[in-house]
Amino acid sequence: MAKVVHVHLFHSIDNSKRKDWYFSSISAVYTTLKAEQVGATKNYLLHAGLSGNGTIFTKKAIIKQSKLISCTKSKKQVPILNEE
Repeated sequence: MAKVVHVHLFHSIDNSKRKDWYFSSISAVYTTLKAEQVGATKNYLLHAGLSGNGTIFTKKAIIKQSKLISCTKSKKQVPILNEE
């Protein structure tokens, strides 16, 4: 199952209002953000225990890793009916 790394910055960066960033790996975080912006180095996050749906709090961000839920092509989706 695929994973997603969510970085929530406490302050926006580079004149952008965007505070929530989503990545496919911890390494991918550092292709876009700097360690100073995240408040932790890549090496720290790789060894911090994020793998089991972990969460790391820094002075500048909250970093979470969890499983990405997706649908397989072979299964048909069942429509959700509103019962009123």
